[in-house]
Amino acid sequence: MGSFKGHALPGTFFYVTGIWWTLKAVLKYACKRHKRTSYLGSKALFHRVDIVEGIILVCMALTGMLGEQFITGGPYLSLYDYKKGQWVQLLGWHHTTMYFFFGLVGVADILCSTISSIPASLSKLTLSNALLVEAFIFYNHTHGREILDIFVHQLLVLVIIVTGLLAFLEFLIRHNVILELLRISFILLQGSWFWQIGFVLYPPSGGPAWDLTDHENIMFLTICLCWHYAFSFIIIGIIYAFVIWLVKSRLNSFCPSEVGLLKNVEREQESEEEM
Repeated sequence: MGSFKGHALPGTFFYVTGIWWTLKAVLKYACKRHKRTSYLGSKALFHRVDIVEGIILVCMALTGMLGEQFITGGPYLSLYDYKKGQWVQLLGWHHTTMYFFFGLVGVADILCSTISSIPASLSKLTLSNALLVEAFIFYNHTHGREILDIFVHQLLVLVIIVTGLLAFLEFLIRHNVILELLRISFILLQGSWFWQIGFVLYPPSGGPAWDLTDHENIMFLTICLCWHYAFSFIIIGIIYAFVIWLVKSRLNSFCPSEVGLLKNVEREQESEEEM
């Protein structure tokens, strides 16, 4: 991960995953709100989606692990060099460990969707665990570096800890779309901040190098983090508006008799909930 590409890869993973989780969370909420009984809002569909999602997460984790181990100068699965008497690329092993725990999140998604005896909340607990492990790793990741390098990673650690705590709250409080979207907003923030770290520490070819000892750069990056967070809310808002519009337009496409039938079903379900 000690390169621009090394930071862009996890940043892309987190951002794509955050966008996908936003789509899924809002779609679940919209279908539940309108109490649709179509296949679009069925539990069977979401179970299949969770299985596919778990497989993709495992593939992402494997890609990151293999990339960290077998890039040029990587450890190539060697942890200790007995001839030289020293550890081999421990920073690469840090990143590999991080990817491994996120791979476990994918495994938990698959197991929770295929084995009925496993609680569905296990996936949230596994996600919280992976995030807190990631925070622990990055907290111990920058010893002996320049002040700006340490600062951008400290901000990342703060974001990861908050995300992990929110994921743990989801484990305790289920089916809360506001809490879920709040956690996703920090996932998006984490993804974009990985990209920002790449631009700060490893500017792409032709880009000016940042002064890693300039205090004003620290002040700017403090503001920059807030801008990143605001942008994550804009992305969530756009996706939310699009999905709600899509579900409502699908409802309006039914003929009047079908709409009346759906309204009757909704009234019956509401009366049952009140009882």
